[in-house]
Amino acid sequence: MPRFTPEFLDELKSRLRPSDVIGRFVKLKKRGNAWWGLSPFKPEKTPSFSVDDRRGTYHCFSTQNHGDIITFLIETQGMTFPEAVERLAADAGLELPAENPEAAARAEKAKGLAEACAAAAKFYQAMLHRADGREAMDYLRGREITDAQIEAFAIGFAPSGRNALKDYLLNKDFPEDVLVDAGLLIKPEDGGASYDRFRNRIMFPILGGRDRVIAFGGRALDPNARAKYLNSPETPLFHKGSVLYNFNAARAASAEDKQPLIVCEGYMDVIALWGAGIKRGVAPLGTALTEDQLALLWRSSDEPILCFDGDSAGVSAAHRSVDRALPMLKPGKSLNFAFLPEGQDPDDLIRAEGAAAMTEVLGKARPLVDVLWSREISIRPLDTPERRAALRSHLRGLVKEIADKDVRGAYGEELSRRLDAEFRPPERRPAYGEGARQGGNPFRGGGPGGQAGWRGQKGPNQKGQGFRYAAPARPTPGLKGPSQWAREASFILAAVNHPAIVERHEDAFFGLELADPGLKALLGEILAAISTDPTLDSAGLKSHLSQTGAAGILERVTQDPQLKKHWRLRPEAEIGEVELGFQNALAHHLFESTLKQEVARSASQIFTEGDGAWKAAAAAREELINSSKPEEAEGDEGDSPRRLTDALERMKQTVDKKFGR
Repeated sequence: MPRFTPEFLDELKSRLRPSDVIGRFVKLKKRGNAWWGLSPFKPEKTPSFSVDDRRGTYHCFSTQNHGDIITFLIETQGMTFPEAVERLAADAGLELPAENPEAAARAEKAKGLAEACAAAAKFYQAMLHRADGREAMDYLRGREITDAQIEAFAIGFAPSGRNALKDYLLNKDFPEDVLVDAGLLIKPEDGGASYDRFRNRIMFPILGGRDRVIAFGGRALDPNARAKYLNSPETPLFHKGSVLYNFNAARAASAEDKQPLIVCEGYMDVIALWGAGIKRGVAPLGTALTEDQLALLWRSSDEPILCFDGDSAGVSAAHRSVDRALPMLKPGKSLNFAFLPEGQDPDDLIRAEGAAAMTEVLGKARPLVDVLWSREISIRPLDTPERRAALRSHLRGLVKEIADKDVRGAYGEELSRRLDAEFRPPERRPAYGEGARQGGNPFRGGGPGGQAGWRGQKGPNQKGQGFRYAAPARPTPGLKGPSQWAREASFILAAVNHPAIVERHEDAFFGLELADPGLKALLGEILAAISTDPTLDSAGLKSHLSQTGAAGILERVTQDPQLKKHWRLRPEAEIGEVELGFQNALAHHLFESTLKQEVARSASQIFTEGDGAWKAAAAAREELINSSKPEEAEGDEGDSPRRLTDALERMKQTVDKKFGR
């Protein structure tokens, strides 16, 4: 039986007028039988938001958002359904139903713990204003904390005595075991007397649902204290990794301002932001952001700003947040990062330079992808092809961690563009706007030559159809006849009929240099699809490719009569045979596209040194050429890659011997 029955929800909504509930968040004016105001969902100058008390609903004509008072709190305040119902039930004076006796018992226990925490908060507040709290108050004044901030955050002081809070609450008839379960007292395991957990500390109440106190954070006044900050332990009320300090007030301010939440590192930063007029600040409780806290943030803010100190520790904390958030990214849900001047936190900056300086820092917040990219290109040297290849491979691995398919593809596109801009020689970089056709995208087939186009790019006469490649009717000019096209197309057909070959030879596929632009585009689509969904089989891959701009070249490849003769490329071939054929074809392709040029350059150098050296080099070159005859690609033993390698090595040895290297 659900906790909130339809009868209960109907009773709840019947007790509250929508205009009263919504009127707390939107300024409404009565016109006829309805109330009207500016949309809470988008900026506007003319009211288009209507609330109808008779029907119990609201409707936004500019965004088409529609619902009741529960929906309104969910959509505008970032609440969950239970949170919204609980908040409205409290407003209506309606007791929440319990699911079963066990749940009722838990609810009753939680109520007792919450009441104890609320009483403790009042005690701590009172102590701050007494003689015992003078040192704590002096500390707060030294940090420029005003009375308004003290009141807004219910800041208090825990006296240094071992039993100050205990005696107070026991006299209020709170059972000792309740105070222990609430985390207010410590009960020694040896059976000794319990004592106050927080002593000689400035106290910050931590609020949960319905703004009830569920825990505390305490800052030590003694510089020699074992822990500068101390939080309540895990309790039935308090789970540290699921709570953010000041979350309830901050999300309401965020909804009102239509600005993102700001995540700081500590209580004092949040309080300092509030004093500067920025009331959207929250803080994790002494740890890095957890998955639950990220989900909590994204319920209220699409792109919250994580604010970190500008020192190495702050940057490291930002990087940990990147790693934690990356797998969880969703369309429209990400993080931005603001870095303060080195050695300063928000509290320091605001006290030193004022609210304007903090606003400027927040205005320069960088998206998650920027922070990720900066980290990856700075943590390793990138001065050799091998090191750049390692970066490319590592980035592919990071992209694969993203669970959402659409975000994963978008990150692949963006990081590919950055790799291309960073490492492609200027003379080979495409002009602005040509990246969709020529960009070196490792996630869509991008080796150094740029094997792939980007999906969704528009040409000058297209409307969102993406760049489309026409399959050439004859071999592309500049290619050396049909055999070269067939050799390049064989890689494509192997991947289409056997996607597993890509996983087995990922680096080889992502590093392929293809001369034919149509094949290059098709390879990019293949690699993008497999990177996005590694479980794709041949049928699924073909179905996907048929919807892309490379569909025409796909048809030509799959229907080419010359390729159909190669049994290792057929769908029914065993993966081991496909792999052997791929390795042989790759060896010949590398020879034709790369090694020949290296041999020619070496031979030309030797030619200038004398006839004897030239003849030796020419003989090695001839052996290399003879070892790469295309028909060997279909041989049973498939040893041509080794023969090519050995011949090239002999060629290099000839060069090295001549030049004394």
